[in-house]
Amino acid sequence: MKIHQIQVGNMQNFTYVVEDENTNEGIIIDPSWDLDQIEKIIKRNNLKIKYIVNTHHHFDHTLGNEGMNELTNAKIIQHEESELKHDIAVKDGDIIEFGDSKLTVLHTPGHSKDSICLIGDGLFFSGDTLFVGNCGRTDLPGGSAKDLYHSLFDIIYSLNNDLVIYPGHNYGHSSSSTIGQEKITNPVMQKRTEQEFVDMMG
Repeated sequence: MKIHQIQVGNMQNFTYVVEDENTNEGIIIDPSWDLDQIEKIIKRNNLKIKYIVNTHHHFDHTLGNEGMNELTNAKIIQHEESELKHDIAVKDGDIIEFGDSKLTVLHTPGHSKDSICLIGDGLFFSGDTLFVGNCGRTDLPGGSAKDLYHSLFDIIYSLNNDLVIYPGHNYGHSSSSTIGQEKITNPVMQKRTEQEFVDMMG
């Protein structure tokens, strides 16, 4: 899989174009602003976009769905808890296939009820569940510090340390990281009790 990471808009969002290099089939993750940049990458690499995947329903990750759907005719995938318009609903453990590539859906609520991460081929798209050096906020509607604690420590913490993390925003000292690195340096990934985590998140 080849990753095109594009910073878009004024909220330091990342949109991703993920390309299966064997077949030129690809997916777009979290289109919002600057769709012309996405279009250039699609055309330059002669890609056929199969799916538009949203890591959660917040507008800064979904604003470009319609524009990209019109351009590519790709179906929109969201978690089954999302109340936004989508074509395919996924749940924990489902597999998204494009070309010879596969990404597995992990349901990681906390930042929102419908938050998902995508894992496959040494890569981990973490949406707003985990950033480089931080995590998504839990004070928006549907957010839950308790849920996020369990997503981080019951699910993400046990993943392979070598997985490369591609987050939903460019909020850290680098645009990507690894699970192992975040376990060492990210304050939110330090072992603590659920109550301590909830208190820390305010």
